[in-house]
Amino acid sequence: MTSVDVGFFCSPIGLGHATRDIAIAQHFDGISAKFVTGSGAANIISDYGFSVIDFYNPPRFDVQNGKLQNPLRWLWSYYQYYKECKIVAQNFLVKEDPKLVVSDEDFASLSIAQKNKTPSILITDVLKTRFTKGLLSIVEKKMNKTMKEIIAKCDTVIMPEFGDDHENIKKVGPIVRSTNLSRDELRKKFSFDKKTITVCVGGTDAGRFLVEKSIEASANLKNTDMVIVSGPTLKLETKNIRNLGFVPDLHEIIYASDLVISLAGKSTIDEARAYGTPGIFIPIKNHFEQEDNARQEGYSFDDIFKLESLILEKIEQKRTDAKTDGAKKACDIITEYLKMV
Repeated sequence: MTSVDVGFFCSPIGLGHATRDIAIAQHFDGISAKFVTGSGAANIISDYGFSVIDFYNPPRFDVQNGKLQNPLRWLWSYYQYYKECKIVAQNFLVKEDPKLVVSDEDFASLSIAQKNKTPSILITDVLKTRFTKGLLSIVEKKMNKTMKEIIAKCDTVIMPEFGDDHENIKKVGPIVRSTNLSRDELRKKFSFDKKTITVCVGGTDAGRFLVEKSIEASANLKNTDMVIVSGPTLKLETKNIRNLGFVPDLHEIIYASDLVISLAGKSTIDEARAYGTPGIFIPIKNHFEQEDNARQEGYSFDDIFKLESLILEKIEQKRTDAKTDGAKKACDIITEYLKMV
């Protein structure tokens, strides 16, 4: 039987989980790890040279004109997906026999690890979900109860936020990838000669509305270039605008840019803040997590209709970085725990 130190289970819903897990794993020293994920997350983890199994096929959000549709239907699809993930996790634990399971919001693997008495660490910025309201929330409340029980049984919960530790929760600050290049070197690398606006929408096609509105809002800007990072699944035809598609090192693009326009995913927000790049963060409407993230940055979905004025304001904003060693702190927690098992 083969064995690895860490079985690293990464939620493939969006790419933010994968990018922060890469940031942590880049600090591993003498630790063997194998990732389990799927879709674009598997591709980007593989691009960084890590061993990864592409097993997961998560349900897609139904987003129309920037608004999340049928949240209850998505939750039901997620529950079916969750059951499939438990089978994957069970097979992985039997075959690989990891000393420790680390999960980035993949609760199925935690459930199996705890059942098998395998030590487990959770990485998350969400302690409960709020997709539904009223009578429709009954199903979600049951799922949240299960989530709460799993979280309580984890040996450690790592949260990429600033704040005080509490019980088994350790807050390490934002977890972002690093670069060895200066901003000037990166601008030369990407041929950013003018003021540059980067529009990025994660690993799904949910951000089409934001790309279209951003292009429209910037139509009259002079001496400014726009770059689209559409991700691995969103297919776009853009005239006279540079579309990079999927890039594994989005954090470097963010650092080199003068302004980032993005959906309100936590990892993109954290990378923009860490590298001092001003940002406009528009949430998917009715997506509680994105709306919470956007609110903390001073934005809401309705700001999609104010993009032109926001771009003019933000592109002149002074850069202020907020360097963080959250990835190193998370790695240290995992390393110390491995010494005890």
